[in-house]
Amino acid sequence: MESHQSTPTPRVALVIQYLGTHFHGWQRQLHHRSVQEEIEKAISNILGHQVTLHGAGRTDAGVHAAAQVAHFEAKGTTIPPHKWSKILNSYLPKDILIRGSASVSNNWHARFSAVYRRYRYTLYTEAQPNLFIKPFCWHYYHAPLDESLIQASLKPLIGQHHLAAFHRANSGRKHSWVEVQAAECYRTGPFLVIEIQANGFLYGMVRLLVGMLVKVGSGQRSPSSFVDIWKNERREEVKYAAPAHGLCLLRVGYPDFPFPPEVWYDTQPKFIFS
Repeated sequence: MESHQSTPTPRVALVIQYLGTHFHGWQRQLHHRSVQEEIEKAISNILGHQVTLHGAGRTDAGVHAAAQVAHFEAKGTTIPPHKWSKILNSYLPKDILIRGSASVSNNWHARFSAVYRRYRYTLYTEAQPNLFIKPFCWHYYHAPLDESLIQASLKPLIGQHHLAAFHRANSGRKHSWVEVQAAECYRTGPFLVIEIQANGFLYGMVRLLVGMLVKVGSGQRSPSSFVDIWKNERREEVKYAAPAHGLCLLRVGYPDFPFPPEVWYDTQPKFIFS
């Protein structure tokens, strides 16, 4: 008897940039504009049927992405995987850009195959505002910020910790354990940058962290008190989240990734003033 085996549907991975300003986050929502919905709509128009786009992680309303990663099943088409990026860019709105597309195995998953996510938060510390950087930075000029104090606060975060103090309510996640793999603060001219890399992030975690770190950098809190807050899960002490527009999902890492570094590794330009 002849054996009939179905051919697996091709799986296509995308590296995605978006300006989060006019989106209510990554995830599809009923009454708000989302990045996921815009891309799904474009793919569905091309294929002629509904598709689901699986992202590496969710970003909040107003948060940007330099290299978000997602995948979908390219059922019923002969379009080569590497051509999807160019085709989709002709359908998508101006605040979304596909940096690259590639074929991946059917065992590869944008979310579950990822080993890290890295976020960058940028603050602008000059007293005078600047329209050209306003959409991408928190304009913080109320007090000088000492990056060495912030760096001292970040160092103890490296490792596996229960970070319930930086976990916003209304999250579907049942625990607050996070493996922080890297955390640094550095300055370039009037720009102060905080980067955090972890296996995953809690709902609202980075913005709550930055809100508290600014208190440390401005001298309102000591690095030791910052550490005490998260080690003892004193969520009531964490009252302020940094603005969304200063935050960017910088990249997502995989052990098996079909894209060259120039497509995904460090694609958010840094502001430098001479």
